[in-house]
Amino acid sequence: MQRRIMGDSGLSVSEIGLGTMNWGLEVDEDTARSQLQCFLTSGGTLVDTAASFADGRSEAILGSLIGDVVARQDLVLVSQGGLRRGRSDPRMDSSRRGLLDSLDASMSRLGTDHLDLWLAPAPDEHVPVGEVLSALETAYTSGRVRYVGLANHAGWQLARAAALSAVPMTAHQCEYSLLNRRAEQEVVPASEAMRIGLMAWAPLGRGALTGKYRGRVPADSRAASDRWAPYVEPYLEGRPARVTDAVATAAQGLKISCAETAIRWLLHRPGVATAVVGARNAEQLAAILASDTSQLPEQITAVLDEISEAD
Repeated sequence: MQRRIMGDSGLSVSEIGLGTMNWGLEVDEDTARSQLQCFLTSGGTLVDTAASFADGRSEAILGSLIGDVVARQDLVLVSQGGLRRGRSDPRMDSSRRGLLDSLDASMSRLGTDHLDLWLAPAPDEHVPVGEVLSALETAYTSGRVRYVGLANHAGWQLARAAALSAVPMTAHQCEYSLLNRRAEQEVVPASEAMRIGLMAWAPLGRGALTGKYRGRVPADSRAASDRWAPYVEPYLEGRPARVTDAVATAAQGLKISCAETAIRWLLHRPGVATAVVGARNAEQLAAILASDTSQLPEQITAVLDEISEAD
């Protein structure tokens, strides 16, 4: 697997990252171990987690594998700060106290004295941006994190934060795929202008771009579960379905998988440093990691660009 530099920094990351959002939910520790081993064997380094994933269980599982399956120094360990305020309030606590408390708790669960990259969550209108930046600065200058960034911010929010930050803003994580190109309207131009690397989450369109939902919803799939159906369903009909059909046609012509086609398209978009993928088991992950990540033929890229162009 190739390495890329994250934005205007010295941080080297694998072009495909391992996402752990479903660790502690659908993925137990044994399956997580198999996934991590598969990822490392393929040359992967960047593992992405968050304090909020499965209420911290994702980080705890990953922490149990560090030092056993992999040495800490062989990982680029990324986590996102902020714990939910309560069951009835879906907002993250982005206050200085909330962020720094969640960072300390994350490091404890992960069993490490530092994170390679720490991200502040989506903005909270009740917390001034200066307070969030203060927490990032404290984490950075104290040595608890090597690099800092943001997640799920609008382009103007990203540019403003980067301009105001007292420490370098290295990364921004956002949803980006052939089924969701909204990042290109503001976030991509802002990240390029501020020289910030992009981490694309849901690069396979929440699973739809694997092609497994074409014409049916498998009984054992995310879209068939009460927990995940609302997350997947927006990408199963209408324009997203037509884009997925086009990806399937391109994949058939190239004699590769739909997932590989989607990953190859994304990894050659401006500013993208890594595509963070998740899987339910090691077999699914291995199929994705086997992808050739070279650029698609120009004509196919042009067709996919046209049919998936953001509204």
